[in-house]
Amino acid sequence: MARTVIRGGLVITAAEEMAADVLIEGERVVALATTGSAVAEGWSAQTVIDASGKYVIPGGVDAHTHMELPFGGTYASDTFETGSRAAAWGGTTTIVDFAVQSVGRSLREGLDAWHAKAEGNCAIDYAFHMILADVTEDSLKEMDLLVDEGVTSFKLFMAYPGVFYSDDGKILRAMQQGAAGGGLVMVHAENGIAIDVLVEQALAAGRTDPRYHGEARRELLEAEATHRAIRLAEVAGAPLYVVHVSAESAVAELAAARDRGLNVFGETCPQYLFLSTDNLAEPGFEGAKYVCSTPLRPKEHQAALWQGLRTNDLQVVSTDHCPFCFAGQKELGTGDFSKIPNGLPGVENRMDLLHQAVVDGRISRRRWVEIASATPARMFGLYPRKGTIAPGSDADIVIYDPDVTHILSVTTHHMNVDYSAYEGMRVRGKSATVLSRGTVVIDDGTYLGRSGHGRYQTRSTCQYLS
Repeated sequence: MARTVIRGGLVITAAEEMAADVLIEGERVVALATTGSAVAEGWSAQTVIDASGKYVIPGGVDAHTHMELPFGGTYASDTFETGSRAAAWGGTTTIVDFAVQSVGRSLREGLDAWHAKAEGNCAIDYAFHMILADVTEDSLKEMDLLVDEGVTSFKLFMAYPGVFYSDDGKILRAMQQGAAGGGLVMVHAENGIAIDVLVEQALAAGRTDPRYHGEARRELLEAEATHRAIRLAEVAGAPLYVVHVSAESAVAELAAARDRGLNVFGETCPQYLFLSTDNLAEPGFEGAKYVCSTPLRPKEHQAALWQGLRTNDLQVVSTDHCPFCFAGQKELGTGDFSKIPNGLPGVENRMDLLHQAVVDGRISRRRWVEIASATPARMFGLYPRKGTIAPGSDADIVIYDPDVTHILSVTTHHMNVDYSAYEGMRVRGKSATVLSRGTVVIDDGTYLGRSGHGRYQTRSTCQYLS
């Protein structure tokens, strides 16, 4: 069995930091030992990686991606092949994507379709959540079957009437089923019925530019839906995970619920931490690049999101990576912001943006690893296989250079999209070497991976629910 030793780095997990060497056999970590100790010095291996002056961290776990998602008459521009490769470049070694149930069809049919898209194409390991678009007696029963085979989380939408939308009764039924069967319900919390009224009124008044996307999707309607989702979960006796939280008032709803002892969890995304309505208002049609839902908010919301991450009222940073090219895709909404495909690219940028937050003093190094790797792995039943560096864990490891400075740009990224949401942003820190299950897939600016290396991961239930 092939042996690899990573020597001389600072090993950082969510729990601790230590100057340690890491011994890998095959696909697993088998031991850690203090650098320079007799134990570490006694290790021999075919491959020795020098991590001096660098961090050794668990590979990122991005628990919210949408590869090849059909939306708004088009498809997300990253395939599982291109998107997983870009994730690896950015130091992410596991993605959890969303399989989609179509209305009138079974969960199984949707899940099988996503397996067909991903199988044999991924550069890194992957798993699936299930989007529940049609809550029926049959689909509720299927939830238990999926949990039993390792698909343990289900997303429902309070937004997008006529597409993914579920009313309160359907959401309550799904929450009850999840609570009984061990499934975690994830909710996109926006009042889609009210938003559609505001969109219609904005377009009728001639307010068609991209910035009106954000104005129609009011902060209060995110907060109201978040509050409602929490109350429905409380009635159902169910845990709740709210995706892509963007607004200060929505964070306040989550904090209040957690203060009452409820199993309520929240995720935010880099776009809400680093971008704002200023981007949506860029001149011409440039703002279309930043159309996503929930929408970007005014800059003053960012402080509340960062505070939520520090106080653990928000536990996870995922990307909601759902890229659409500006040319030919975002342009579908020229003259009508409601036709702009919703989504931003970011799977390659997350780890570096969050490390910049470490540099800026917003979060600690361990919290960086916690919100980007360990907590998403625990939340979605992948820990300790993923999300940590410990004996028995998969050797998904990033040797991260905290001192190299680079500029985020479409000219250098590897995502299959014709713009960068962070164009020109200077960040400090970059992945130098990335291992996926013990195999080096990125090294010193060279891609060494292959499509099909990534394996599908079955998941246990949420590990925060004992």
